[in-house]
Formats: sequence, C-alpha cells, structure tokens
Amino acid sequence: MKSAVETLSPTRIKLTVEVPFAELEPAVAAAYRKVAQQVRVKGFRPGKVPPRIVDQYVGRGTVLDEAMNEAVPSLYSAAVREQEVDIIGHPEIEVTQFTDGEELVFTAEVDVRPEIELPDYDGLPVTVDDAEPTDEEISEQLQGLRERFATLAGVERAAESGDYVSIDLAATIAGEPVEDAGANNLSYEVGSNGLVEGLDEAIIGLAVGESKQFATQLRSGEHGGSNAEATVTVRAVKSKQMPELDDDFAQTASEFDTIDELRADIGQRLSRIKALTQGMQARDRILETLLEKVDVPLPQHVLGDEVSYRMRDLDEQLEAAGLTKEIYAQSEGRTAEEVDQEIESRAASGIKAQFVLDAVARKEELSVDESDLTDQIVRRARQAGVPADAYAQQVVSAGQLPALMNDIVRGKALALVMERATITDASGRPVDLDALTGSADDGLGLDADEGSDGDDRPGGAVDDEASIEEASIEEASGDDAIDDEPGDADLIVDE
Repeated sequence: MKSAVETLSPTRIKLTVEVPFAELEPAVAAAYRKVAQQVRVKGFRPGKVPPRIVDQYVGRGTVLDEAMNEAVPSLYSAAVREQEVDIIGHPEIEVTQFTDGEELVFTAEVDVRPEIELPDYDGLPVTVDDAEPTDEEISEQLQGLRERFATLAGVERAAESGDYVSIDLAATIAGEPVEDAGANNLSYEVGSNGLVEGLDEAIIGLAVGESKQFATQLRSGEHGGSNAEATVTVRAVKSKQMPELDDDFAQTASEFDTIDELRADIGQRLSRIKALTQGMQARDRILETLLEKVDVPLPQHVLGDEVSYRMRDLDEQLEAAGLTKEIYAQSEGRTAEEVDQEIESRAASGIKAQFVLDAVARKEELSVDESDLTDQIVRRARQAGVPADAYAQQVVSAGQLPALMNDIVRGKALALVMERATITDASGRPVDLDALTGSADDGLGLDADEGSDGDDRPGGAVDDEASIEEASIEEASGDDAIDDEPGDADLIVDE
C-alpha cells in the first residue's frame, strides 16, 4: 500500500491511497465466505458454496464491492498512521479506481487538528470583581427577605403594578375559544409578565368586577405563536403589606435579636458568595483571556456538525416545552436570527477552547489516572442522582468514556493555567484562589460540584446560586465536540 497526503487548508487534508490487488486477496476471500453464508444453493450447505458458484449466483462484482467496503476503513486507518496525521472527525472517502485484478485507489478528505502556538500563560493577568458587598446589595437582600414575610390584604381600588389579583382569563382565535389559554380564579402578580403578552397593561387600572379585551400572542400550547383576542376579568385585588425593618422583624425572620445583627450576617454571607463568584469569574476570564491570545483556525466540518447538534438540541427542548424559536427569542428580547448567531458563536468558542486546552495538556504532559476517573464518575453520578456503578456502566455502554477523559484532562489544563495566573480584584488587590479551597465547612471549595442547599442564609435572605464547579469547557450536552477517532467513512464510489 502507498499513501500520500495533500494539505487542503490548515485544518483539512486529502489522503490518496493506492493498494495493489494482491493485498486485497484476503479481503476478497473473506467476502466470498460472507456471501456464501447468505446464498442458498441446492446441494451445498450454507457457507460451503464454492466461489465459482457464488459468482454464478450473485456475480463477482458483488463480492468485490463487499471486499472493498470491508477493506477500505482499515486501509484508511493504516494510511493515517503511516502519514502521522492528527485527524478529527469522520472522513469523506471516494473510491476513484477499482477493477478486478487491478489496484484499488481511493481518496479521503478529513479534518485535522490545527497547529497551535500557545502564548506564555505564566502570570496571565485577570481582574475579577471585589468580594465586599455594597450597602445597596445588603439592602436588596433585606428587601427580598421582607417580601418573603409580606402579607396580602384586600384593597378597594383599581389594580396597580405589584398587586396580586385573582382573574378570569379567556382567549379566542378568529372567534373560536382557545381551551388551553383560559383559566378561572387565577392568582397573578401584576407586572410579572408571566402569562401572556399585554396582560399586565390590561389589568392595571381595573377594579373588582371589571373586564378588558386586549390583543396578544399566545406563548405556548397548540396555538403557541398565534395572535389571539384575550379577555381578562378582575375578581379580587390584594396588595402586599411589608413588615418594618426593625428588631421585631429580625427576631421573626432569623435567629438574631436585632436588625443590625441581621444586616451584618447578610453582609458576611454575601461576602462568601462573592468570593465564590470571584473563583468562577477567574475561571471564565482566564480561559477567555487565553483564547484571545491564540489564533486557532476552526475545521469547518467539525464546526458545522457542532452547530447542527446545538440547533437540534435547542429545537427539541423548545418543542418539549411547546414553544417555537421565535417565541423563545422574543421572550429573551432577541430575534431568532440572533439566537442562531449566538449558538454559532458559542459552538466556535467551545471548539476553540477544546483545541487550546488540549494543546496545554500536551505541553504540560497532563494525563488521567484511575483516581481522576473515579472522582469524576462519582461527582457526575451524585449530580445525576444515580449510583456511581450504574453511571459508570452508562458511560461505557454509550461510548462516552473517551469524551469524559477529555473533559478531565482539559479541566486539569485549565486548573494549571489558573494556578499560574495573576488574579486581582477591581480594587487592585491580589486574589488567592487557594484561600477559597480551604474552608470546606463553608462550601467554598474551588472544586465543589454542588451549590448551596439553602441552609446558609437567614430565612432565605441571600440567594446563594454561586458554586464553583470543576473547571470544564462548554460542550454540547457534555460531549466532546472533537472526534479524534477515524470512525466510519462516508464512502463515495466513482462508477
């Protein structure tokens, strides 16, 4: 076998492979045996049909095609090894010459990993937000706590934004009622924009017993995205009665005796959360800064596959929720085209991050050992709520073990870059990420994989959504967007 490689672009090559017919004889013999098992000829047991009889019944061309289809993938893999090319994705193979007794010639176009010149990432400068909460942030948390302890009282006036109302809602399209768009005695917070477009504006100014029609666009259900005529009737109007911020409130809402103690505790907890946020910001901004310093040509086939995957995933999620992309985009204040552009941008960034961190891992000779793999499986199993053994079996049976190992080594690469970076806060003070890992009881571990369970706040005052998960790269459903295996070929036979 002879092979040659032609560079089509920085991320794509063309292999040409020439195979003498003599080297295909084992594949031809195997093809005869396989076809002989499939044909039924009187006087011969299955699998014992001689080649000349097989030729009479199915034709030698059928056997040669079988031999070629079986041989080409292994020949392609051998050519990849011979040329020492770092392929990614699946090849497009075209057989350009193959006749009985003559050599087989085929070409294979395939994406390759681009050459990356890594910048010096020792001391990479990154700035994160300050960890100290402001008075406004503390007051905002106190206000949220007040709202949790607010009561509702009926009022004899027209509805205003912020009120809670009981309403009847109905909708029609072309005069026909829409069953899944109606409700009676529905409790609703005016101004929340939580139901249908235009509802808040219609309710404001209505008193008990009054109704109003308004045009809207249904957001979900069978008629999601359709224009409709809606009618709302107000049955009750209630306003929130907020408790005073005094010592009595502190004793009711927390374990503290005074409002000053409660305020101080909220400040401390906000500081802890903001420290966690510093760690997440450092991770994200270090990766962003590193990527900005590297020019990485992206394989268009790999990028196209990743974009298509993400598009399909979003469409499936929206379909399950009874939404269209247009309705989803409108709820986000964007157009469907802008949503598509964001998907393409995020796919490109994700693939670029994979390439760069793979390069860091190779440079630093990072690898995955058994303990790394076990720790990762245990973490993900806990997050999925399944036993670790069951999760491990799922990973192996789904063929996701290589992708999981890639995730681990990339996480190690990013953690190494973070360790060597120079991190300061907005006030110019150095930030020590190691300090965030030393207080496990406070849930500040930099490698924590779970968020707060809600116990770390007085009466739910501080919304602790911050958690610093293991360093990982955004990928499609957690899978590796880069397929490093030769895989199945798309075979194109030139007749």
